[in-house]
Amino acid sequence: MGKIHEIVFDCDKPSKLAAFWVALLDGYAIRPYDEAEIARLAALGLTPETDPTVMVDGPGPSICFQNVEGRRYDNNRVHFDIEVGDRAGTVEQLREQGAETVRVLPTYTVMRDPEGNQFCLVDIREAMAA
Repeated sequence: MGKIHEIVFDCDKPSKLAAFWVALLDGYAIRPYDEAEIARLAALGLTPETDPTVMVDGPGPSICFQNVEGRRYDNNRVHFDIEVGDRAGTVEQLREQGAETVRVLPTYTVMRDPEGNQFCLVDIREAMAA
């Protein structure tokens, strides 16, 4: 049905938490910032150290550390993004198995499993690039 696209951490300080996990996980590294990305961040008054979204790549799924201030008890602090080929069809299959749709956005759908844990269904990368 799908595969893990990335693991997402909601956190207060993405660069600091990303550095922690990079030190812990063999073969993982913070995704390099090219000149265009550094310029984009600078235009927003940010640096790689203050980037609200830091990506970590390695031998397994990518890990995304995204700034979400404050603890929200209606939202998991860690969740999977699952890459699927037929998002609408997968949503229906999962609903039949007890999952709940939380919200639908252009490139992903937020859902809850039968016990209330959030996860996202995302379109296959090739489809998103097209």
